[in-house]
Amino acid sequence: MGVRIKSTGISRDTDTFSIVELSGRAARRAMESAGVQPGQVGVMINAGIFRDSNTVEPAVSALIQKAAGIGLDYVKEDPRSFSFDLMNAGTGVLNAVQVAQAVLATGSSEHVLIVSGDTHPSLTRSAADDEFPYATAGAALLLEQTDEPEGFGRVYTRAAEGTPGVESYVDAATMGDRGRGLMTVEREPDYLERLLALAAEAARAALAGSDIDETTTALIASTPSGDFPALLAAELGIAADAVFTPDLSQGDPHTASLSLAYHAAAEADSLAAYRDVLFVAAGAGPSAAAVVYRLPALAGAAA
Repeated sequence: MGVRIKSTGISRDTDTFSIVELSGRAARRAMESAGVQPGQVGVMINAGIFRDSNTVEPAVSALIQKAAGIGLDYVKEDPRSFSFDLMNAGTGVLNAVQVAQAVLATGSSEHVLIVSGDTHPSLTRSAADDEFPYATAGAALLLEQTDEPEGFGRVYTRAAEGTPGVESYVDAATMGDRGRGLMTVEREPDYLERLLALAAEAARAALAGSDIDETTTALIASTPSGDFPALLAAELGIAADAVFTPDLSQGDPHTASLSLAYHAAAEADSLAAYRDVLFVAAGAGPSAAAVVYRLPALAGAAA
């Protein structure tokens, strides 16, 4: 038994910069694509980091849950749904997969919905720049339990010692009454090199723990730089044409990167030639996570 991706949904709509609205739309599209009703989603996990107006309370997951139309009725007989934020920099989506595996194994939930995405807290732009290197996008993975020999394997995580590599914070002492719309991001000069080494370490652990053939394995990785997935593929001996990335025209989609890339590849039927997808997430910490995903017999059929 395993946990597979039943469907995906994304939102890069240009009529709003709200990550609550964009993630909610992505969630609705994932459910609609699969023909799944909101009441069939028992758990929703939000892995996004940068949110509307630097919202602290309530949990952003609750706002996204409302935007997605999940669990809005309170009649005694209605199915129960709940949501929570799982914030762990760029690795959050794969950490959420770990949680989903545990939840679905208990049979307590029919589906788990993982949403991710980030936005500039000012809600005035969607493209990354030197000061805030993250693009606005919402993405969703709808997961279910399966008896077939497919789906996610064990998620392997790694963390490096030393400084975090990249830090994001609201400098309350200098921002004054503008703190709701500003964010300071500091990246160390060797951040990408350290992150690449750690991502490769996590990826090798996932590959060693799985029965796979590298020639039929695709790679989907975080995009802290445009060439990061290609550099990681070279480290792992994976062919360059087996690397799939999201649209990076506006910069790094950060926590939504893996889901956006998988959605695009599945929509284009680009995974038909592969048996497995190696997902590798990496971000501040530095931290990394990796997992092998066994595709259904007809690649992309579950997405």
